[in-house]
Amino acid sequence: MAITLTETAASRVRKFLDNRGKGVGLRLGVKTTGCSGMAYTLEFVDELHEEDLAFESHGVKVIIDPKSLVYIDGTELDFTKEGLNEGFKFNNPNVKGECGCGESFTV
Repeated sequence: MAITLTETAASRVRKFLDNRGKGVGLRLGVKTTGCSGMAYTLEFVDELHEEDLAFESHGVKVIIDPKSLVYIDGTELDFTKEGLNEGFKFNNPNVKGECGCGESFTV
């Protein structure tokens, strides 16, 4: 499978990269934390590591380490605005449960 971005998310990432003036893409990963066990991580990537896996979606590279891919394979990253709140939303088909605050998940 792969990791994909919606057009809205890709546009937002391109805007962030343009504002930074550098970067090859966006790193998506997971870390152990929160009340449900895992949380997503996002960071800009200036250079690829040898073990990195890269997917391209709407002209944006999404970089993932192999250990994180197990938990997020098939995920679609969207960017949403709801009232005064805006941010990235993870549509992960592997999620079995989420905590009440929405900050962490289990697979």
